[in-house]
Amino acid sequence: MTSVDSKSAPTESSEAGTSPHSATPHSTATISTGADATPTPRIIARPRASRLRALDGLRLIAALMVAAYHYGGRDGQVAEAWGSSAKLQFPTLHEWFAYGCLGVHIFFVISGFVICMSGWGRPLRSFFASRASRLLPSYWAAVILVTMVFALPVVAYKAVSPSDALLNLTMMQQPLGVDRVLGVCWTLWAEVRFYALFALCVVMPGANRQGIILFCAGWTMAAAIAQAANEPLLDLVLMPEYAPFFIGGIGLYLIHRDRHDAYAWGIVGVSWLIGQHYAVSSLWHAPNPDFFSYRTSSGIILVVTFGFIAVAAIALGWLNWAHWRWLTVAGALTYPFYLVHEHLGWVAIKAYHQTLNIPAHATFLLTIATMLLLAWLLNRLVEDRIGPRLRSALSRPRR
Repeated sequence: MTSVDSKSAPTESSEAGTSPHSATPHSTATISTGADATPTPRIIARPRASRLRALDGLRLIAALMVAAYHYGGRDGQVAEAWGSSAKLQFPTLHEWFAYGCLGVHIFFVISGFVICMSGWGRPLRSFFASRASRLLPSYWAAVILVTMVFALPVVAYKAVSPSDALLNLTMMQQPLGVDRVLGVCWTLWAEVRFYALFALCVVMPGANRQGIILFCAGWTMAAAIAQAANEPLLDLVLMPEYAPFFIGGIGLYLIHRDRHDAYAWGIVGVSWLIGQHYAVSSLWHAPNPDFFSYRTSSGIILVVTFGFIAVAAIALGWLNWAHWRWLTVAGALTYPFYLVHEHLGWVAIKAYHQTLNIPAHATFLLTIATMLLLAWLLNRLVEDRIGPRLRSALSRPRR
């Protein structure tokens, strides 16, 4: 367990996107109780940090991008829900929807920003409790819900085995090679590995600017070496393909703290250069009429750049005017929406489009709305009730 020096631990709201002022040292003044009394310091608390609501809005945009990709930007099992290829349902839009998969990369940039914010000035126990209580309640509920729905006789999609469904509750299904209940959980496996690296290298020693800069530089170099070595174990730990997005987000948080930090700008610039390379390498292919869609390399670079610029605008305070309360609600719905939208979206699409004969574009919007409603229920009934209790239980010191 690490101690926090002169910095106060950030409030729980900081992990959801607040300004870092609560993580800066308190100012002090001296008071005296009499002529011979020894002066004692009095802590003057700074004003409570304001929430970065624009970050919540960007989260929702990224989630809707991913949903558009899953519903209309690819083939696969969603074609069974539509009754034909999504290319036929959306003759023009499917080309645009195909870029929606890059919403995941934007999520990773946001995650780097938020995790650095959350871990700054926080002991390891508190950091772990905040992450576990944020991720697990909705995740457990989503795994159980999707397993139950897919087990219904009227649902045509195959459910995983009971043993695999139980193992999915651990988030360890991907490294252990079992069937996934949630198609999007591969991104959570990347997030968990990032949390582990950040906790071991930054939170345990105590987060500070110099240590974080060294962490970013070391991870960037190690990920490049791992790519060159072509060693599966190094790839598993260092994630060369996704590391620049997490690292770029960390650099953007350093800029949020000090916009004149040249090292932070360097971290962001290098991360963007490496990140766009990996995105193009993994998503671009030569034009082929047999493929579902064609993403141009310039289009991929533009979407990646949008993610970095959007988070940079938030970090620099350029979007502080976007302070509407509904953005906080949007941010709260993003994670449960992301968990349930793909597989349960297939069920909704089939019901609306094939059973009720609702046109494709209306079905698309209705499915988004249905998944947002389900996300709201998960947030109110699961996250709001279980999350604080789990955080409290994990934060409580044991003798």
